[in-house]
Amino acid sequence: MTRTETFHLLVEIPWIVFVIYWISAAVKTRPTRSKESFASRSGVLLLEIVGYVLVFSDSAGVGVLGTRFISRTLVSATLGLSLTWLGIGLAIWARYHLAEYWSGRITIKENHQLIRGGPYAHVRHPIYAGLILATIGSTLVIDEWRCVLGICLVLTGYCLKAINEETMLSQQFGDTFDEHRKHTGFLIPRFR
Repeated sequence: MTRTETFHLLVEIPWIVFVIYWISAAVKTRPTRSKESFASRSGVLLLEIVGYVLVFSDSAGVGVLGTRFISRTLVSATLGLSLTWLGIGLAIWARYHLAEYWSGRITIKENHQLIRGGPYAHVRHPIYAGLILATIGSTLVIDEWRCVLGICLVLTGYCLKAINEETMLSQQFGDTFDEHRKHTGFLIPRFR
């Protein structure tokens, strides 16, 4: 196995950990009181799916999309692997703090509480931030233009989802959410 193949395999491990945690944690959520529309959800989901297919599917590397965008080095691959683990770790930490209020769609749960602890003390959308960071890290490891395009789609999808989520949270929590917004970053942490 070449060094490149080894790093490609190693970058898949944090994503597998993420999927296993997500599935096991998904069973412990509160009933939903309101949720985003199907149209809103499907457009964002399409962007995210196409983005991740571009990043992780070798068959998406057609033409220029299959060429390298940087010189592949041990340093860039190690940095990418580190960013992937860091991003997945942030997403899992944030998901842990959301606990029973998490949903794969934008929702308001029964007796919903605004989570302001853990990573939510510094950033309003740490799950999305973590997944974006992990995608950037994976792109550094895989090192093809298809991944850069994939990042753009994933970033767009998560930004749109976060904007929609903020609208719903603002309606639900009003001034409390506005105050939270003043002290936290959107996707990049803000430290008081």
